[in-house]
Amino acid sequence: MSPAGEIESTPPRTSAPAYGTSKIESTPNSRGASVVSENIGVLSVKVKNVGPWIQRDIEQVKECKADAMLQALLQRASSAPETEQPELLQKCLKAVLPVCNGQASTALVKSSDIETALNEYVCPGVENNFYGPFIRATNIALACLEEIKIDGMHAPVPTVDMICQQNDMPMHQMHQTKKSIRKPDLVILPLNSACAPFQDETGNKKGIQTNKQKGAQKNDEKDDEQRKKKRKAHMDTNATAKPKKLPWKDVLACIEFKRKIAGRTKGIKSPSSTYTVTDHVPTKPEYLPVDHLKAEVPVPGPSHTPATQPVSDSAPVRSSGLTAAQPSRGGSSSKRKATDTLESAAKKSKGDHDDKDADADADADLDVTVQTGLYAAEMFAANLGVNYLLNIIVVDDVMWIWYYDRQGIVQCSGINFIQDLPRFMVLLYALQRFDLHDWGRNKDFIPIEVEGKLCHKFKIDDENLGEVNLLLHTSHDERVTHYGLQGRATNVVPVTSEALTKKYGKFEDGMVAKIFWGEASRTSEPEILKRVEEIAKRHATVQDHVPQLLWHHTFTNPTAAIREALGVPEPTTGSRVLYILVFRKLLPITQLHGKDLFDVWRQCISCHLTLWKEGVHHRDVSPGNLMWYWKDSKRIGVLNDYNLSSLADDSGPRGNERTGTVPFMALDLLTEEGQRGKVKHLYRHDLESFIWCFAWISLRYENGVPLSRKLRPLDEWATLGAVACGEKKYVFQGRMKKLPAPSHIDSSLWAFLVDCLGMLNRHHFNRWAANTPTNCEESDSDIDAFLQSFENTKGWAALSKLLSKSSQ
Repeated sequence: MSPAGEIESTPPRTSAPAYGTSKIESTPNSRGASVVSENIGVLSVKVKNVGPWIQRDIEQVKECKADAMLQALLQRASSAPETEQPELLQKCLKAVLPVCNGQASTALVKSSDIETALNEYVCPGVENNFYGPFIRATNIALACLEEIKIDGMHAPVPTVDMICQQNDMPMHQMHQTKKSIRKPDLVILPLNSACAPFQDETGNKKGIQTNKQKGAQKNDEKDDEQRKKKRKAHMDTNATAKPKKLPWKDVLACIEFKRKIAGRTKGIKSPSSTYTVTDHVPTKPEYLPVDHLKAEVPVPGPSHTPATQPVSDSAPVRSSGLTAAQPSRGGSSSKRKATDTLESAAKKSKGDHDDKDADADADADLDVTVQTGLYAAEMFAANLGVNYLLNIIVVDDVMWIWYYDRQGIVQCSGINFIQDLPRFMVLLYALQRFDLHDWGRNKDFIPIEVEGKLCHKFKIDDENLGEVNLLLHTSHDERVTHYGLQGRATNVVPVTSEALTKKYGKFEDGMVAKIFWGEASRTSEPEILKRVEEIAKRHATVQDHVPQLLWHHTFTNPTAAIREALGVPEPTTGSRVLYILVFRKLLPITQLHGKDLFDVWRQCISCHLTLWKEGVHHRDVSPGNLMWYWKDSKRIGVLNDYNLSSLADDSGPRGNERTGTVPFMALDLLTEEGQRGKVKHLYRHDLESFIWCFAWISLRYENGVPLSRKLRPLDEWATLGAVACGEKKYVFQGRMKKLPAPSHIDSSLWAFLVDCLGMLNRHHFNRWAANTPTNCEESDSDIDAFLQSFENTKGWAALSKLLSKSSQ
């Protein structure tokens, strides 16, 4: 008889632990796009709502002073970026005054035209009337600032030659199998990238230059005059035009505008006649508000909405007043929806659009901070291993610089760029001296075209292997990419390497590279895999059932460094570093069904059990981490992905990131307390995850192929917040016994699922009835008894017997 006993009813689900404690027992759950990105992978990029998860990242934004941000950017653009230079900002503010006061000029532009453009900008009117004046003021300033030399600062970077470009046109990007559509107002681009969309069919720049001239410019770096003429021609003709098919990979920054009602009707205070260096004057508001976003937004599942339609939230959140002006729909115009889809544009049309996508974005209406966060997510996805990004939000005459990296987001206090023009000029001065690496692009991953497809090459000297050269096939159909702002941002791509092939030989299924941002405070995945390898030598249940790490490298670029420079509180909390790991390629468990699925799944459980008892706690069991490969005509199950694992001999929870993938987490962990880290992560929680994985795979796939969307009711779990998902799973667990077996599932497999979920229900009831503390310790005998209760079910025994017969 099972130690869990027998019950027929579903026990109450309590949200509180049996007794209170303030001790953090496990890593708290992080909220945000890192969660939905994993689930986008789970759902084959079918998640409809990404805005709410981006919103949750925005809610956690940190703040810094404007001068601290400017100082940090100037230092990055200086000739000694690693040296503190506290006087740099004041020196640069003084140096740009001639540009601010109309006293600087070049052969092609004069800075007095900046005032003319700003006077046009401050007039009343609708938002998109002001793109042109802002672009003209910015580009004239850049041309003048290029001539200013300041001791200790780099010269402008001609290979980038940044320019401000109007966009407000649909920008498309593929995320595995789905296309995103976004419409940033303005973008900062390298000059050549800004000119490219305006080429004619022969490849010439319309009215700007010929291919011959372009080639001469490229091959003759001294032809600075030709470059400036090209720039001036683009400023005069196309900088304020709308480009077509602008690629996200070229965007250096986005600038998003909003106009308050007063700015639209009364205008804005005019520019000063003379500018001097002054202390920064706080704006109102000093920071863009995000508190209003924290009202929970229910996220409907994809089954609730047709795939071709954007999903609307039934509960709007209070607006910050910084969304696009829209007519009332029968309610208060201060209510805005906080939603978005991968398939639709990120905002409403702000003027008369004649593009074919105008109807597609008619219902999207986001807070400006969320809009800009979505643009950052596109920019992260467009280039490999991006270190950080900058975007700018402009509301009337105030701008806020937003800094994004995988640790989180920092916004600086507002800068009134009309009344405090010197600080705006200093910002442009610094950015103009950024090379692509300073803009956050990873200089170690070099884009290269191979057989017509974009790849990336990576080369490094290894102390053991000498030169290691990797070719990352980043356009391969089997790549797994990330969409979001903060978190691990894991990308997995096929890779080839002469050095590694020479050492290990050629693998039949090839190799893959895993690129991710791990938390610096955690025991690293290579360290944990080293411990796993030692355990495998002693235990057959682990040997051959864990991933083979072929090579790894840790980059020395912690995200905490910028936070220390900006004076952000607790700068090292959640700090991340970039890793690249190369493994033998494995096959996904979702390809399997029936007894083969049970066989590989059971092998992974055996491996997991041994590792847990030996002190390696996996803590992120999900279908994507259950793999297999062929060996001697047998399928060998592999428990994969240890970057959220922990070691039993650690003194306590390490890291700031939640452990587990929401749809597969144990119910105890999907409570408010569990999400705050108040519930100790136990072996039984991981075994419960194994069972949810089996249910998910069985109910979502038929013979390794996903069922049609209407036959996949569990997809909704991946679109819900943790607590809401737990509630859905709890109801499903209690009703499982009464549900009819789907036609595609074998009767023995269905009986197994019913038995396992029924056993989970009984254990839950017994713990509730006995008032068992959620944080009680587990002995090895407790662990064995818990697993044995499932192995003793009729369904498990029947599948084991069937598997035994087939292997004879």
